[in-house]
Amino acid sequence: MDDELLELQRQFEFAQQAKSSIRLSERNVVELIQKLQQLQIIDFELLHTVSGKEYITLDQLRNEMVSEVKKLGRVSVIDLADSTGVDLYYVEKLAQSIVTDHGEFMLTQGEFMSESYWDSIAEEINERLQECSQIALTELAAQLNVGLDFIASMLEPRLGTMVKGRLEGGQLYTPAYVARVSAMVRGAARGITIPTNLTVLWSSLQQLLQAMDGTSGVAVEGAFFQSLFNGLVKEGEILGSLRAGVHWTPANSFIGYEVLHKLGIPQPIQFLQSRYPEGKPLVTTFVHPSMIEMLDAATEDALERGSWSDSLSLLPSSFTPQDASKMLSICQSVQLALKSNNAHIFGDFYVFSSSFMKEICDRVMKELETLGFSGSSGTTISGDLQVAGEAKVGYDSSRFNESNEMASDGGASRHADKGSKKKKGKGTGNAVANLSESGPDNQEQTSTKSKKSQKRGKDTSSQTADSKSGCRKESLKMKEDNLSTPSEEWIMQKISTLIPDFEEQGIDDPETILRPLANQLRPTIISSWMEKKKALLTDNAERMRRLLDNLQKKLDESFLNMQLYEKALELFEDDQSTSVVLHRHLLRTVAAPMVDMLLHNLDEHNKLNSGLDVQEAPNSESVSLSPGDRAAISKSFPGALAKKALAVVEALEGKRVEIFMAAFRMVTEESGLPLKKLDKKLERTLLHSYRKELTSQVSAETDPVSLLPKVVSLLYIQVHHKALQAPGRAISVAISLLKDKLDESAYKVLTDYQTATVTVLALLSAAPGDEDDCASDRILSKRELLDSKMGDLKSLVLSTSQSS
Repeated sequence: MDDELLELQRQFEFAQQAKSSIRLSERNVVELIQKLQQLQIIDFELLHTVSGKEYITLDQLRNEMVSEVKKLGRVSVIDLADSTGVDLYYVEKLAQSIVTDHGEFMLTQGEFMSESYWDSIAEEINERLQECSQIALTELAAQLNVGLDFIASMLEPRLGTMVKGRLEGGQLYTPAYVARVSAMVRGAARGITIPTNLTVLWSSLQQLLQAMDGTSGVAVEGAFFQSLFNGLVKEGEILGSLRAGVHWTPANSFIGYEVLHKLGIPQPIQFLQSRYPEGKPLVTTFVHPSMIEMLDAATEDALERGSWSDSLSLLPSSFTPQDASKMLSICQSVQLALKSNNAHIFGDFYVFSSSFMKEICDRVMKELETLGFSGSSGTTISGDLQVAGEAKVGYDSSRFNESNEMASDGGASRHADKGSKKKKGKGTGNAVANLSESGPDNQEQTSTKSKKSQKRGKDTSSQTADSKSGCRKESLKMKEDNLSTPSEEWIMQKISTLIPDFEEQGIDDPETILRPLANQLRPTIISSWMEKKKALLTDNAERMRRLLDNLQKKLDESFLNMQLYEKALELFEDDQSTSVVLHRHLLRTVAAPMVDMLLHNLDEHNKLNSGLDVQEAPNSESVSLSPGDRAAISKSFPGALAKKALAVVEALEGKRVEIFMAAFRMVTEESGLPLKKLDKKLERTLLHSYRKELTSQVSAETDPVSLLPKVVSLLYIQVHHKALQAPGRAISVAISLLKDKLDESAYKVLTDYQTATVTVLALLSAAPGDEDDCASDRILSKRELLDSKMGDLKSLVLSTSQSS
């Protein structure tokens, strides 16, 4: 059996591959088709294509048309004729029968459309509607190129399902927008107490919507307002009678007891309750539940939006604050919000959401942090924030652990500490924590402080006379008593500034809302601020300790070197001009970096102690400040420290090193950073280290010009036992002082090398960058001469060093 199948497969393959020896022309095919039709072998209708080269049956044409409509969703009859290649007559002839057979198709103005097409269009319309709240049908009809009535008929069955909206007056609106406008219509209608023409009311609502939404607002026709109004009347949410469609006479939802008294009714509440049992008695008025529902809805909306509500402004003018308060006690949403602590009532009728109060608290906190942390901790916040400078303690081994525990103190404590400092000597001094004082005149409180604050400052200043063991406890007590606390007046002022809505609403009396609100927020503000400050100071405490440790070490090293270099200046006191050059050179090269390092670190410590998050500098020793920067930083320091820092900056620009040294000692003592004094033992150690370093540099030096000052400095250590720092223009005088200390041959080697160096430098300065060949030759020859003498000079100084 398998063999037979294989044989049949081979024969079939052969038949397929065989080429026909008989071929029919197109004309023969046409004639053959016609003959078959005459013989009725082909008993169905065949259609020619437009090209005339193909036949197509009506069933096939129908199938192709249906397939094209399903694929595209919307296609014109003309396009179908083009795509099928059949004459338009036959396409139009089949079009109506296709619509009849396929219920999901429709034929409109020569176009096929499917239900799936309109489903997709409805989804697109819904997305667009949710974005812009409103769409006009005329706009959609123009975009889709269909009639207005037709698109309305297509959208109506899809409203509420595919299109989440409402069709009214030729406009599509979202449910949220309908609910919003409906609430406006309901509120406006309930607020009417006299007969009114509704067209005036709709015009006012249109203006209100435009003011609320601006240029992006939705254009709402009066018919839409009227439709919503009619629905509310039908549902009984608005009470009254309507004449001629626009003349509205409201049914009063309230009546005052005074009116009934005038009518001779002695017990108005009992009288009204007997006739209107659903009504609610207030203090001066009897109201319908619809008014309570209106107030409840408006207040609930304000709470949901995280805002506030003036309930009295929502009620008729005859209502008193007591009436508004009574109505709020009946409003269900308000009572639920009060129980869940989501709302607070101030002044009987002001309702605040907790989220709005939290926002106020946060904004006041930001203002407080800006004033309290951006400056020093002694900065006064307005006139009502009670602040004092931080307490000072002696500079000892525990100052780093106590730097973050310093409390505020008045100016008298500084005088007390200065007196004790003189008795204790250099081992004690004012702590660096005094950087947190507010300014040069921090001894006095600002004129705006309260008497209570001034009295407290006096009490705390007198406590500094206690013993050392009790001083720490007292400083902690001062910290608890004198913490900066914003008063109610300051918080009221900030709330009034930050929330201009209060002023715009005409709330002029601070006792009505501002003071109760400030009193409510004040404990939270104070607690949050103190926690914030404590956290920042705790985070900065380790950095402050590390900063002071590093600063002390660097200052000790730099200041000892400065004292060592200062001793060499004594050799040149008889030569006034050279002495001035050496003094200025030492101030510029050694003292200036030391001052910059001190000012930079003290400024950073000041900021850290004030609770600021300061970026940690990679290397404070590389900081280079201009004279203006030094003065600006010095002025930012508190009290006497600022004056002493400015004195250091001024001495740095002077002519005498000893004046600078005295001023520098004063500023470091004021900062609580006493410096080591150079004694004989330290001097010998430093000289030995400096001599060893210079010897190594001389041995490794390859530049003949740079070699000379190093050789001279090394010779001064060997001969005079002084560490000389001399600029180039003082080298000649420095060499002359070595004449009596060196033998004649050694001195000659030194002077010849110095003369050759001066010549090379003179040639270089005379023609910088554009030397001619002759000048280049001279410079080259002099350099070669220096190179040849470098060995002699090195041998001279190194041999002298070894012998000594």
